[in-house]
Amino acid sequence: MTITRRSVLSGTCAAVAGAAANSALAADDADRDGPTFNMAPIGRVEISGSSKVLRIEPKFQPGLLGLDGYSHVVVLYWFDRNDTPAKRQVLQVHPRGNKKNPLTGVFACRSPFRPNLIALTVCRILAIEGGAVKVENIDAFDKTPILDLKPYIPAIDSAEQVRMPDWVTGKKEPPK
Repeated sequence: MTITRRSVLSGTCAAVAGAAANSALAADDADRDGPTFNMAPIGRVEISGSSKVLRIEPKFQPGLLGLDGYSHVVVLYWFDRNDTPAKRQVLQVHPRGNKKNPLTGVFACRSPFRPNLIALTVCRILAIEGGAVKVENIDAFDKTPILDLKPYIPAIDSAEQVRMPDWVTGKKEPPK
């Protein structure tokens, strides 16, 4: 059975971003070198039917000034429904939940299992009305905490001469 990011996230694991996410790591903090960080959401994803909105908190809405000049936005959000100490310890997975894909480190794939549950996606902006950024699509759930928004700038956000493993490109069948 293939497990998608959406099916993994729709499981029974739920936690609150920000302070609660940091407290989930409290036992693990002693093992980490360097500082820990406190983050709070700047907004939440709102999904109702086919409508997808990035609802930005009033105190952060001035930061939206000028975003309407861009066609796309990079959204950083928190995998809040996947936040457990055990899942944060997972460092190797079969990408896309497919055992036919090679065992891969979480930093070499887009797994929702990772030490810091930061997700990233690029969304096409449909409209910005007050604190509501309407987007075409987003791979997140309703009420997902948004950590940051950045304009998508092709000269900065794309790379040339990109290399990827075969399991990503589908050039050949992964080993069995």
